[in-house]
Amino acid sequence: MTRWIGGLDGCRGAWAGVLLDLDDPTRHRAGRFPGVLEFLDTPEAPLRVGIDIPIGLDSHVTGGGRVADRAARARLRPGRASVFPVPARAAVHAPTYEAAKALSRTSSTPPFAPSIQCWNILSYVREVDALLRARPDLALRLHEVHPEVAFHRLNGDRTLAAGKKGPARQAGLAERRTLLAAAGIPEGLIAARPTGVGADDHLDALAGLVVARDLLEGRAVPLPDPPGRDDLGLPIVIWMPAAPVRPRMEPPLAPDDFPAKAVR
Repeated sequence: MTRWIGGLDGCRGAWAGVLLDLDDPTRHRAGRFPGVLEFLDTPEAPLRVGIDIPIGLDSHVTGGGRVADRAARARLRPGRASVFPVPARAAVHAPTYEAAKALSRTSSTPPFAPSIQCWNILSYVREVDALLRARPDLALRLHEVHPEVAFHRLNGDRTLAAGKKGPARQAGLAERRTLLAAAGIPEGLIAARPTGVGADDHLDALAGLVVARDLLEGRAVPLPDPPGRDDLGLPIVIWMPAAPVRPRMEPPLAPDDFPAKAVR
């Protein structure tokens, strides 16, 4: 029996996914998947998947977000990455942005409304929430990660030198590739960005893969500890890699974007 693990990150209209066989690291692939279930149902059938999407939703949000959001925000401060407050489940499943803002304000203390950036990714949150409510058994395989929390951890619990966007984007991408290689991700998989997947989305999926490995080996760290739970029993926790690593001084790959590669 092979031990496949996976990482997922939302990309434009789909999911950036990566898969790795822990027992034979030469076996891996990256792809663009239409849905989370399609990824879980691949022939590899990954045992653990780190996914960059909130899992576990409050019915009433207090203090600026879920307990995991607040813990992640405190860990990354000061830093570049934002951790948006996830609105209550009723707002997540609202049919329109206006409805989501209204429902969020009545389901939060102090009241807040999701930003348009948050609203634009709530379709991914709805997909995962609906999937886990219909298939609670999948909660054993699907686990929430925050890529910047993972990279911060891999960087020795230090803020990274550059972000993934803006004028220092190339340096930021190269820095993250170096951390992934130092964490044991095969360089061929780091380079294997599929067609239709952005460089940052591919690297974020790979960060989820690192956490998935540590989850399967029982070494991942919960944030917060102990994890929270929502009204349906779903965990409210962001998982981190087991421990910081010491990255190599030179990036393992060229700092500029890799050319997109076709999915195998």
